[in-house]
Amino acid sequence: MAEERLHQNLVLERKGPIEILRVDREEALGALNFEIMECLGDYVQALSGRIDKVRVLIITGTGRGFVAGADIAGYHKVDQTTFDGFQRRSRKTFDAIAALPQITICAVNGYALGGGLELALCCDLVLVNEKTKLGLPEIKLGLLPGGGGTQRLPRLVGPMRAKELLLTGRMMTAAEAVEYGAALETCTPDELMPRATALAEELAGQAPIALAEGKRVIDDGLDTALSAGLTFEQRVLGALFATQDGKEGIAAFLEKRDPKFKGQ
Repeated sequence: MAEERLHQNLVLERKGPIEILRVDREEALGALNFEIMECLGDYVQALSGRIDKVRVLIITGTGRGFVAGADIAGYHKVDQTTFDGFQRRSRKTFDAIAALPQITICAVNGYALGGGLELALCCDLVLVNEKTKLGLPEIKLGLLPGGGGTQRLPRLVGPMRAKELLLTGRMMTAAEAVEYGAALETCTPDELMPRATALAEELAGQAPIALAEGKRVIDDGLDTALSAGLTFEQRVLGALFATQDGKEGIAAFLEKRDPKFKGQ
């Protein structure tokens, strides 16, 4: 597996159609500063144009922290313009992650607080270490989340639960995150990355066009009326039926063999 350091605190591993991006800032529990956020954004922008080569992205962290929020030391005594600039950069990066055509898996290995939870909420599938703590503690600083926490969390766990978490700033356990719908499943620390990798390999084996379109139909459908979403669904299905992969999938099923999808 090839490994590349995109930034002092960002490590990229490539495994065929799967890439693993790891936040490597163990001494700060993975806290994000402007430089990390900017590098992450540049990587994601480039990745979006490589759907033909990369189908699944796993995002994880190092040590006890996945991402324990923004680097609060960077907030101290900065002017309003600098603070607002960091928030705009964060939103741009998180929105780009959510909009990726690739399937994204967040393997939360430790604390996911503030911006760390917001980063996880941008991903399609979230796996958590059973010792993980997740939360939006910004209220304790007299602030609120600015990277999507007030908007993405209610869409997953419902408005009442989101208000309780956001307005108290309390941390969820891994089990609570699964119960509330903010995570897919829990794993032991040793099982987390093997499980994330196995899930990524299963997804990467699906028809590439159908994989990306399946993500798009669900995400876009959430923001539209049911009738419009159903029309969109059928339009996408018709387009997939016309692809070579669609024809190959049907033929393979009838011939009782594994399909050979080519993304065409």
